[in-house]
Parts: sequence; C-alpha cells; structure tokens
Amino acid sequence: MSNTVLLCDCLGSQRLGREALSDATDRPCSRVHTFLCGRELGIVSDALQNGPVTVACEQERAAFDSLAEDLDVESPTYVDLRDRAGWTEDTRDVTPKQAALLTLAAMPRPAPRVIDVESRGTCLVIGAAEIALPTAERLAGQLAVTCLLTDDAPLPDTRAFDIVRGRIRRAQGALGQFEVMIDGLRQLIPGGRGAFEFSAPRDGATSACDIILDLTAGTPLFPAPEKREGYLRADPARPAAVFDATLEASKLVGTFEQPVHVSLAPQLCAHSRAMQTGCTRCLDACPTGAIVPDGDHVAVDPHVCAGCGACSALCPSGAISYAAPPVEDTMRRISVLASAYRNAGGTLPRLLVHDEDHGRELINLLARHGAGLPADVIPLSIPAVAAFGHAEALAARASGFADVSVLLSPRSDRATLAQEAELAAAIDTPAALRLLDVTDPDMLPDALGPSPDTAPEPMLPMGSRRQIARMAAKSLSDEVLTPLPDHAPYGAILVDQDACTLCLACVPLCPSGALSDNPDKPQLLFTEDACLQCGLCANICPEDAITLQPQMNTSDDALSPSVMNEEEPFHCVECGTPFGVKSTIERITEKLSGNHAMFANPQALRLIGMCDDCRVKSQMHDGMLSGPPRPVAKTSADYGQPEDAVVLPQRRKGRKRT
Repeated sequence: MSNTVLLCDCLGSQRLGREALSDATDRPCSRVHTFLCGRELGIVSDALQNGPVTVACEQERAAFDSLAEDLDVESPTYVDLRDRAGWTEDTRDVTPKQAALLTLAAMPRPAPRVIDVESRGTCLVIGAAEIALPTAERLAGQLAVTCLLTDDAPLPDTRAFDIVRGRIRRAQGALGQFEVMIDGLRQLIPGGRGAFEFSAPRDGATSACDIILDLTAGTPLFPAPEKREGYLRADPARPAAVFDATLEASKLVGTFEQPVHVSLAPQLCAHSRAMQTGCTRCLDACPTGAIVPDGDHVAVDPHVCAGCGACSALCPSGAISYAAPPVEDTMRRISVLASAYRNAGGTLPRLLVHDEDHGRELINLLARHGAGLPADVIPLSIPAVAAFGHAEALAARASGFADVSVLLSPRSDRATLAQEAELAAAIDTPAALRLLDVTDPDMLPDALGPSPDTAPEPMLPMGSRRQIARMAAKSLSDEVLTPLPDHAPYGAILVDQDACTLCLACVPLCPSGALSDNPDKPQLLFTEDACLQCGLCANICPEDAITLQPQMNTSDDALSPSVMNEEEPFHCVECGTPFGVKSTIERITEKLSGNHAMFANPQALRLIGMCDDCRVKSQMHDGMLSGPPRPVAKTSADYGQPEDAVVLPQRRKGRKRT
C-alpha cells in the first residue's frame, strides 16, 4: 500500500500543488491543509488509522509520533517540504524540488549495522582536588567512581569513592573499554587514625574503566577528543561546562547500539607488501587513530571509529568504504533526486550536501528567518560530509546537477574535503565540488551564488567509486588525458628502461594487478585503469626505475595492458629454449668470468647460460651434484663366527602334523 502524503501549507505560509506533486511522484496526496498540527489534528488521527502516512513536515514529529502511539498504530514517516523547499523568497516554481524530496523520502534505505557497547558505569575522574573531588562526589551515587588527583591537596574523610594520585602515561579504548596506564600511582590507605595516607608510588600501573571525565584542562588523552565516545572533557574554570559533562557521564550506563561506520575489505587494501609501505591515505586522515597497520593491510577499530568518513573518500581501492549508509546508497539517492527533479519539469538543478546537525539547522534557520533556499537548490543530508568525495561529486554532476556544494560544519574534515574538491575540479570543473564555509544562515544564499546557465547531460552512474569516477570523467570532459594532483588515486607509471632489469619484483606485489608479466617473453605490462598510485612498485623497485604519473586517462587504451619495458630473451646454450633476459644473462656472465672462484671452470660458467632443466642435467652428468659414495650395507657374512659358538638348530617351517 502506498503511503498517503499529508500536505499542509502551515497557515498559508508556503506554496504546495497537490495535483502537480501527485502526478510527479505517482503518490496519493491529500488536499492541502492549513493547520494539521493544531485544529486539524483529527485529520492526522483518521489518516493514521487508515494506513501508512507520510507527513510533509518535520517540525511536530514528536507530537505525531505520540499520537500514533496513543492510537497503537505505526508512526508516520516524514519529509520536510516546508523548510527545505516551501519557505523561500524565490518566485520560481518549487514543485520539481518538492517532488524530488518526496521521491527521495519514499526510497527504501538499508538498515544500519550496529554493535553493542556495554558500560557498567565505572568512571575515572581526573583533575585537581578542588574540582575533581566535588565532581566525583556528585557522581558517586550513580557511578562507580575513582578520582585520580593531579595535585597534593588535602583529602576529605570520605570513602564514597576511591581516590588515587598519579599521572596518566597512556590511554586507549573507548566507551565501555578504556584502559589507562598510570605512572607514580599512589593508592589511598584506608586504615589508621588521622588523615588518610597514600602508598609508595609505582610506575606502569594499568586499570580499566568505562567512562573518563577529564577536568585537567591540559592536553587531551586522545586525538580528536570530541569524537571519542565515553571520553568527556570540561574546562575546570567553567562550572557550567563541568556540570554538563558530569550530567552526560551519569547517563553513560547500560548497553548502547553503536553504528559500524565503515566496511573493510582487507584483500583490496594497498597499504603494504613485502614489508614495504604503499598507500597510507586512510592512516594519515583518521582523526581518532581508529585505523592502524595490520600486516599488508589496515585494521579498523569500530569502537574508536567516529564515522567522519574521510577514509572512504580517500581510499583508492575501495578497501574501506562508508557503511552508514553505504556508498552505493548515497549514489542512488543522488541519481533519484536528479531524475525526479527533471521528471517534474525542473531544469539546471543544484545539489547542496550537508550534515544532519549543523547543516540542517542552518537551512531551517534560513527558511524561517531569511530568504530560504533557492528553488533550484536541492538539499541532501548525509551523516558525514567528509565521506562525500570526488567520486560522489562527479556522480552528481554526471546525473545532471549543474553544480555541487558541500556545506561545512565546525567539525568537518576540511583537509580531506579540500583535497577531494581539488581532485574533482581537475577532472571536471570547479563546479564539481564547492566547499561552503558559512555559519550565518543569511550568508548561505550568497555563498551558493547565482544559478548556472548549463548542466551536463545526465547519465546513470554505475559500478564502484572508481568506475563511476571514470565514467563521469569520460562524459563530463572532452579531454582524454587529464593531469591530476599528486594525491590522485588515478594515473600511470613511468619506467626508466635503461635502469629497469626486468627483474619483475614489482609484478607479484602490485595490490591491484595493474602490473603483470608475459610468460612467453621478458615484458613488463601495465594496465592504467587498475593503477591505484599507491607507490608500492616504486618503493620496491631495486633499481629505482619506476615513478608515478597522476592522470585521468579515459581512452580505451587504459583498459588494456601496455608494454612498459621488454627485451630479447636469452636462449639456452644446450637446448635453445628461451628463458631470462639476454642482457642480464650476458652481464652476469661477464661479471663472473675470471672474477669468482666458483666460476673459474668454464663448464661452471657455462651453467649460467642454461635453462633450469639443462642446468640440472649437466650438473648430474658432470658429478657436480654427486657426493661421497654411499657406504655398502653390511650383512652377517661380514662378521666372523667365534670358535666356541654354539649353532642352534633351525626350526623347520611348515604345517604341523597330528
């Protein structure tokens, strides 16, 4: 059953065309109501009891959910047509934009993958006694508190919580699984009369806890501390901040569902081979340290990962990809928005990507108190804007968007987004990915700029991020070969043929199979479309004969192997079978001739020019592989019988007679 869309013009403050929206989306729409969240609430009640409902406003979500709960029916779904498309000073038709948002809202979404995080409420409060002790006392009734004092202030006569002194050398983990190492640990001795005393200090003590409340105002224990679940910091000089952190800590008890933000396919990772480092893009970008080397690939700690998405945007192979939602879901949403907008009669759409907190609030404020978004700007909300990289931007452009903008938030990974914007601009134009760094809602329309005059012809992006980027580049530009920035994950290699000895050490270690050899002759082959520009081949090459050349090659030649270096094979001096490289065999023979004791014999030197089979046969024939003669096995005849030996009769073998 299709959801009925309940339309409301919010006391006549927005334009809604019922018939146009119904025709454009092929969804049943109600008449345009005026005050559904007030005097017309009964209409919502009746609709909820008659089947699935979509409410075209999100402001009173809590009230409608409560109504559904009272009626014991399914809660409605929501799409915000008012703030994102209805409230605008733009006089152009907003129906195509509203139709696109309605179509997107009806699109099924994958359920996020989650893991359970358990916190039993053990809390470590760190700070000077003046602020840490009162805070620990407030939390002691709700949490199991240990107070780590950083000064030597007098102690209170309380055992409501544990008190220790020391300094933290190292901390790791996240909510429910923190582990700290403490140097100079001095534990309180509860016995005796008078003031409490402490034990002798000791270094390297370890302890575990679920929550850390840091009131030191010093260097954070973790990188990107605001993204570490369970690690709370507050400036001790700001009582309100300490109170907020204390209140938040008191709530971190129980079992929580944490989204698994990224998926990892280790077999695709190009981090290292043969103890040589290649790609480190995700390691360099991860703000929390959740990604670490793990042999030839990397590993991701899902408890530490904060879901910023930078690793997904930067990964050249797709070994790491955003999973909440998956990359393919984002690609589909982009395509659905563009096609629905065109099907409703819209032209030259623009895409505005924003996060679900800062960006959404900025758009809502602009709608309520300012000019609202232009009619051709379609907002797309995603959990982490840093996950929206060059491939997603090129997919949007190839879907028909005139330009693509990302609205930055205070916590956005600007370095990653700037790098991806540079790459997208090099492949397409600066309109491919623009970064809008505004915090004032009224500045957003100016940052968006005027409406463009042209847009690309739409196509349907399909495949992986790399495949989509290549398809988009081919459709967006007439250039077959485009130079790219040094950090680009696309490109070729240059081989110094004078230095290359065709040792082929690079071939088996290439993680993507871009490098290969020819089993029939000495050749180094290269398929440009598969090259990740990870640098492993250049790092492994013993002759330093390989350099990287970032570029986007959209010709069909990039899909097939090309010969980077080749030489004439050497033919076996015995059977004539081709093997090895002629120049290499001749060079080795020349260097060893008369210069090495093992090859003073001409026959031994001749072995270098033989194939494997002939070399073994020659060594066997000439005795080069033979050792000393095997000893002859001895029998009883080899041992003499003593004169007084008694010879026992032999028992006759045969069937016993009865």
